[in-house]
Formats: sequence, C-alpha cells, structure tokens
Amino acid sequence: YSQVTGHLDDCTCDVETIDAFNNYKLFPRLNQLLESDYFRYYKVNLKKPCPFWSDNSHCGIRDCAVKPCLSDEVPDGIRYGSYKYSEEANSLAEECEEAKRLGAVDGSLSKEAQEAMVQWTWHDDSSDSFCEADDIYSPDAEYMDLLLNPERYTGYKGPDAWKIWNSIYEENCFKPQNIKRPLAPGRGDDGGQMFYKWLKGVCVEKRAFYRLISGLHASINIHLSARYLLQDTWSEKKWGPNVTEFQQRFDEVITKGEGPRRLKNLYFLYLIELRALSKVLPFFERTSFHLYTGNQSYDAEIKNQLLEVLHLAKSFPLHFDENSLFAGNTSEAAKLKEEFRLHFKNISKIMDCVGCFKCRLWGKLQTQGLGTALKILFSENLIEKIPESGPSYGFQLTRQEIVALFNAFGR
Repeated sequence: YSQVTGHLDDCTCDVETIDAFNNYKLFPRLNQLLESDYFRYYKVNLKKPCPFWSDNSHCGIRDCAVKPCLSDEVPDGIRYGSYKYSEEANSLAEECEEAKRLGAVDGSLSKEAQEAMVQWTWHDDSSDSFCEADDIYSPDAEYMDLLLNPERYTGYKGPDAWKIWNSIYEENCFKPQNIKRPLAPGRGDDGGQMFYKWLKGVCVEKRAFYRLISGLHASINIHLSARYLLQDTWSEKKWGPNVTEFQQRFDEVITKGEGPRRLKNLYFLYLIELRALSKVLPFFERTSFHLYTGNQSYDAEIKNQLLEVLHLAKSFPLHFDENSLFAGNTSEAAKLKEEFRLHFKNISKIMDCVGCFKCRLWGKLQTQGLGTALKILFSENLIEKIPESGPSYGFQLTRQEIVALFNAFGR
C-alpha cells in the first residue's frame, strides 16, 4: 500500500483536493456515462504492423485475445454514422453520399457540401493531431466493446513488454542517452539522483512530457494490479486486486522512492485531461451537436449526462494552467511545441508494436485519449471561435477521439 499526499510539482493543486473531487463528484457520473452505447464501442485496427522493428510476434496467452463485436451488436447509428457530429454535418454528408452514389462529378455538389468535404479531409490530415489515428474505414478496423474487453492483467510481460516502454522512455522523452532512468537495468544505480537533477533542469514542457508518459504508465500498471488473475481453474477464473503486484510497482521502500513519484505523475496526468474537458465544453454545448447512435431520445439523455460531466470538470477549483507551457519567444515556443507533438505522435505509433492485443487496444485508446486532450489544450483560440450552429471549420473532434478522450480519463 502506498499513500500519496501533498502538493504536485508544476501545479497549484494537491492530491487531497483531486481525490475528494474525483471520488465523490466526478467519477460516479463519468463511470455511468462510459457504460452508454456511444462510449463503450471503439473502432480500432489491431492488425497494423509495427513500424519500428520487424519482430511482429504476438502473445499466445489466451487472455491477451480480444473479442471484436459482430456487426449486429453495434448500434446502427454508430456503424453507419461514426462521422456524424451535427444536424448540419449530417445533411451535408448525406448530400455528398448521394452525389457519390449517383456517380455525380464534383461540380454537382453544392458549395456547402464541397466545403464540408474539404473540412473533413483537412481534419483528417491536420497538423493539430498528436496521434497516428487508425483508418476506421480499413477492412482490418473492428469495433470493440470496451466493457467486454476490460483492461486487466493478461500475463504479457518480459523482454517484449520491456522493449515497448524502453523505446518510449529512451527515444521519445527528450532524455539524453547518458542519463539513466531510475530503476532501469544496467549501468549502476544512483537512486535516480542524476535523472531527477536533469529533469529539474529542463524546461517545464519537457518535464511535463515525461510526467505525462510516466503517469500513463502508472495508470496502466494500477489497472493490471487491480484486475489481476487470482485463480484460473477449469471451472472458473477469478479476477481481483493483487496487493503484492501493486507494491512491487509503487511501494516507497521496494521502489526506492520511485513509486510515489509515479503515482504523483498519475495525478498530473489527471489534471491535464481534466483541464482539457473543461476547455472543450463549448464544442459539445452547441445545440447542433449530437452523440449519434440512432436512438434520438437516448442520445439526448446521454448528451445531458455528458454536459453534466463537463460542467463538473469546469467547476474544479485548482485547474492546471496550460498557459505556462510554450510561453516566451514565439518561434522557439512553436518549435518546441512541434517537437512535443511529434514525440507524442511517435509514441502512439509504438502502440502498434505491443504483442498483446488487449494491451494494444487499451494502449492505443489511452494514447489517443491523451493526444486528444493535448490537442484541445493547444486549440483554445479555435474552440473560442466555434459557432453555435453550423460546421466548426477550425476545430473538430472525430467520434474516435471523443470516445478515447473520455475513456482514457475514466482510467
């Protein structure tokens, strides 16, 4: 058991305030939202080859497997309208589809329909993305029911799993090769002194990047410890908390002080994603925006639940101040922001190298969720300009990004 308390670095917040707000106010409502049809189905391509090394070995453990949805298990509105965000977008998209069906040339489309097509194309290729998004129209992309494929311990570990995290930390977290990570194997152990001296000396943006990745790693390890395979017999499987596994990863003594730091980084990750939810409220508040599953009354009810969660997020008293990032010299800040974005995008690609399909599913979802949160935080000017009705040309979120954002935050 590891007790984490007190102030968080680079923030005006503390652990106790977050715990009280999340446990008693936000999480119960968020959890209810994530059980709804709109948020439980996530389309993902788990068959993409690893782009960084040729070893594409896949985990043979049965608990690494996932169970894709059959076509009739996914609501029609999600299967056929995953790109539909609003009434205006629906009508324009339908006009595009009708013209395509009739074999019409581009000139037959109305000006509005042409603009809508340009908007969706621009969004797909936009430079604001922090993630390598899957092509949801690929024949290899399948819907997964997140409630039936929960994140939990699968037995995937050892050199293959270590290789993933080593690549993330060593090649994508701005760390010099000669600076050893705490508890990393080899090259002696100074208790992390050199590493934390380096981390304290770098700019706040690079420090934040490391803490986000460490927080994401901690989140994954907590879920693996909380949903551990405790009993596996021919008659039943029993999943539950494994305290020993948790202690191995987070106990202050066993980890030589590293465990509590990891947990504090998880709180930092929470603050970043919470801030994104508070900032994106205007996008979802528009009367023209719908969570489209095909059931109009149900969709309206879920949207109300969503807005309740977002208003709660906005009410948090000690939000992270994203204006502290990428401040100062404009050109240097822009260069650093692009580095930040590309490093994170690279990490999202590494998720296609995870050998366990269930781990890959949740790794891809959580990196896309965090990437979406970062995209929101750095699109504030565009969000402020969103019109009350009509397409939002400057800022857009796909259904995949929306589902990933809220499920990642729910982790």
